[in-house]
Amino acid sequence: MLHDPNRVYVFDTTLRDGEQVPGCQLTTPEKIEIARELEALGVDIIEAGFPVSSPGDFMSVVEISKAVKEPTVCALTRANKMDIDVAVESLKYAKHPRIHTGIGSSDQHIKHKFNSTREEILERGVEAVKYAKKSVEDIEFYAEDAGRADVVFLAQMVEAVIAAGATVVNIPDTNGYCLPDQYGEKIKYLKENVKNIDKAIISVHCHNDLGLATANSIAGLQNGARQIEGTINGIGERAGNTSIEEVVMILKTHKVLGLHTQINAKNFYELSRMVSQQMRMPVQPNKAIVGSNAFAHSSGIHQDGFLKNRENYEILRPEDVGFPSASIVLTARSGRHALKFHLERLGFKLDKDELNETYKNFLTLADSKLDIDDADLQGLMVHRLVKQ
Repeated sequence: MLHDPNRVYVFDTTLRDGEQVPGCQLTTPEKIEIARELEALGVDIIEAGFPVSSPGDFMSVVEISKAVKEPTVCALTRANKMDIDVAVESLKYAKHPRIHTGIGSSDQHIKHKFNSTREEILERGVEAVKYAKKSVEDIEFYAEDAGRADVVFLAQMVEAVIAAGATVVNIPDTNGYCLPDQYGEKIKYLKENVKNIDKAIISVHCHNDLGLATANSIAGLQNGARQIEGTINGIGERAGNTSIEEVVMILKTHKVLGLHTQINAKNFYELSRMVSQQMRMPVQPNKAIVGSNAFAHSSGIHQDGFLKNRENYEILRPEDVGFPSASIVLTARSGRHALKFHLERLGFKLDKDELNETYKNFLTLADSKLDIDDADLQGLMVHRLVKQ
């Protein structure tokens, strides 16, 4: 089924799972704008919404289907005919439509969410796939809460839905429960024990409740999954979803994994800002890859090492993800090397003694001010000249 066994398909759910964040609902025009940028980023699948949930979501799927040409457009459903009928209708303009249907797979969900049995749940899942397959060729099945599911039953479910026509099987760690080795082992078990697994792509959809979403996604890919589901900035329900930019840059950085995507990583920074602005959800400064401090250096030891050789303290280049540039931030922790760098940038050349004297004055100023800017440095140099 896979033309390139080392290619990882990127499934973006910013407009569906990401939009479930309280207060972050988007209008259809805003969704279209983001969808076009996701297409430019190079994502393979855009999950455009949950059509049965509201008229607005239905219309968003319709309009996104019209707006993008290259990516597959995906609509989420529960395992029932009404949801699937509405999703099929919403995808009528999609050039590459996909139905994403599924049901709970853990005993916790089977007993306490569906008040059902494994046998009944398995039957409902298979019937949903068969029904959706009548209208759309590309069917993804999600085994909700697979992270806590019994692996033998999970394998039975995956085998049955593939036999029913599923082209992708999504193994979600819905509650962000698994440790990376546990999640990796679960994917490995499916690869080794589901006899028709070669007829479908295994997808990983991890949540970040314990801060392990990215690590679990990578563990899944290392064990045979070839689709990763996530969001820009890692937004999503509760503590969020896997951050797409993190997974993509991990694969780029660790070439030993032998895996690659079709993502244009230089688009990450601008898209991150767009999503943050439109969803009114700030990106934390220390967020990996796209946070404002991701390429900022303030410790004197780090600054000195960075100025001597960038790779001493940067494993990624800011330009690789579209970041404006690395920054040497002047604070009370900065050293002479950083001060000299900024003064020379402003056109001031000082000898060793002059630098030492200026550095003392700089530290006094820096102790009383959080960050030193160019105006402060200009003031320091004016003060020095006046004293002379």
